[in-house]
Amino acid sequence: MRRPIAAALLLVTALAASGCARNRDIPNQLAPSRTTAIGVNTYLWRAAIDTLSFAPLVTADSNGGVIVTDWYANPNSPGERVKLTVSILDQDLRADALRVAASRQVSQGGQWVDAPVTAATVQKLEDIILTRARDIRRAAVGG
Repeated sequence: MRRPIAAALLLVTALAASGCARNRDIPNQLAPSRTTAIGVNTYLWRAAIDTLSFAPLVTADSNGGVIVTDWYANPNSPGERVKLTVSILDQDLRADALRVAASRQVSQGGQWVDAPVTAATVQKLEDIILTRARDIRRAAVGG
């Protein structure tokens, strides 16, 4: 009777010790650039949500990686409005894993008319999201 108990205790101790030793090999200085808790990179997702928080959201699909805002008019420019779509295309934190599309309209004669969006505006928004994502990742490692 004592032999099975001793064997069970030895097995439990061995498993606990091996589990602890295995965890020592996990690097704890770097946050991963790839996260898969949702369908896309968590850092890019959070950064995009933070960046677009000024506009009402129509869609925010974390598995598909798509965020769509409703039309937003800046109170300082009520005759102009924008609608944004952010697509996160990968699970890695990379510049080519992010795509921003913008639509712009201006008020003419009481109607909204499509107007061009400069490429620099879209690029600037992508840069803001990427910078924010990197900051969130850095904060995840504590410095």
